[in-house]
Amino acid sequence: MAGTKAGGKLAAQKNLAKNPNFYAEIGRKGGQMGHTGGFAANPELARVAGAKGGRISRRKKTVAKTEA
Repeated sequence: MAGTKAGGKLAAQKNLAKNPNFYAEIGRKGGQMGHTGGFAANPELARVAGAKGGRISRRKKTVAKTEA
């Protein structure tokens, strides 16, 4: 039954039987491991990246050359 929906329910029941706070602890550990970076931490980086994307999207389309 491994890998099925029924097997997943049995596994969840077993985890909760061993530790009623199993999923809460897993979620807490995951939250502590997260370190948000990128645009959330650096608005100036977001501004620069947006400006680059804006310039690229406004470039003229290249015309495909046809060979005769």
